[in-house]
Amino acid sequence: MSHDLIIIGTGPGGYVCAIRAAQLGLKVAVIEKRATHGGTCLNVGCIPSKALLHATELLAESKHAFARMGLISETKVDFAQMMTFKQEAIDGNTKGIDFLLKKNKVEVIRGTAKILGPGKVEANGTVHEAKTIVIATGSHVAELKGVAIDEQAIVSSTGALALKEIPKTLTIIGAGVIGLELGSVYARLGAEVTVIEYLDRILPGMDAEAAKALQRLLTKQGLTFKLSTKVTGASRIAQGVMFTTEPAAGGAEERMSSDVLLVAIGRNPHTEGLGCDEAGIRRDKRGRIEVGDHFETSVPGIYAIGDVIRGPMLAHKAEDEGIAVAEIIAGQAGHVNYDVIPGVVYTSPEVASVGKTEDELKASGVAYKAGKFLFLANGRAKANQTTDGFAKVLADVATDRVLGCHIVGPQAGELIHEVAVLMEFGGSAEDLARTCHAHPTLAEAVKEAALAVAGRAIHS
Repeated sequence: MSHDLIIIGTGPGGYVCAIRAAQLGLKVAVIEKRATHGGTCLNVGCIPSKALLHATELLAESKHAFARMGLISETKVDFAQMMTFKQEAIDGNTKGIDFLLKKNKVEVIRGTAKILGPGKVEANGTVHEAKTIVIATGSHVAELKGVAIDEQAIVSSTGALALKEIPKTLTIIGAGVIGLELGSVYARLGAEVTVIEYLDRILPGMDAEAAKALQRLLTKQGLTFKLSTKVTGASRIAQGVMFTTEPAAGGAEERMSSDVLLVAIGRNPHTEGLGCDEAGIRRDKRGRIEVGDHFETSVPGIYAIGDVIRGPMLAHKAEDEGIAVAEIIAGQAGHVNYDVIPGVVYTSPEVASVGKTEDELKASGVAYKAGKFLFLANGRAKANQTTDGFAKVLADVATDRVLGCHIVGPQAGELIHEVAVLMEFGGSAEDLARTCHAHPTLAEAVKEAALAVAGRAIHS
């Protein structure tokens, strides 16, 4: 065998797996079909979208908050330069991965991989051998029947991150994380944004109270929501896209038009063309690779992680799995705690969640207590003019163990992690409430929510 381990794909799961395996002394190679590492996340997903979110958040602040703070300025948008700024963020991160792989002596093989069987992977006509193989090929955009993506006027998230100009009207199919983040970007740039969602709520799977609060805030920011509605077809016209909708439960059809139509209904695992069926690697009905508790597929010596297996399609989930499987392959005890994986929506304000939602706890019959604290009563939030939202802590009635936390508010994606650490060690709401938090900080809202679990919040 020329390698101990070959990893297919260098997205967040794949490249992290490669680095950890190399740290553990394994001879590692990665196979990547893109010209750059980082997968969807770094190239056409997490990183470029955050660059645009950051830029447009500053734009919105300059328009709506600067004058109140005594800052007088006139901000203009150079959209081409904004896209250059976005590309700089991508380049900086992908080049960083290049450096890390070289530093850890990971061999990089460029090409499209196909698994021939245990220990054998073909790329560009050459067969490479290894003791073990890890599949980390990620996911691709889910398509909608009757709506053909051309990445010009009918776009996926990839096309939405590379528009040549700001559309006057943008319609988004899907009120999930991707749709709401990109909708926020273009609404702040002046587009008239409409979000169409099949379900009767936004952010399916996240805390219902948090989702309702975010919808109310995004509506104030100018986004329009059409819930319980489905798009049945779309076609290009001279000035954009014509599409048809009807109620999700059935009913009268409505014709609508938009400069740009964004399809953001989710993602599917990228497992086609890998040779899974020929190699005997079992997949489920959704195309995901079936794995056991230690990430091994139905073929001994072949493992899978990230978006191609069960669980949330999150970069950090893939990274943790990459580390765990590298340690398992090296003879250690790698593990991922799926009960403590944070999720963040990078709108403004942000939404962050870890652990169980109230609906999940009610469905499972667990008796719980909820403590909530509004950012309106937080001193730092008041000073920063960022008082929208709340922090909510859910704890077991019998043990006080924290079961979940849901935050809508400023820097929610950063604030959620103290609760994640607490939950990883089985901490209680009392533990969190008695931990001294610096003043004035936004994190005090999380402490107050923990105090509120026992009905003793100080500032509300």
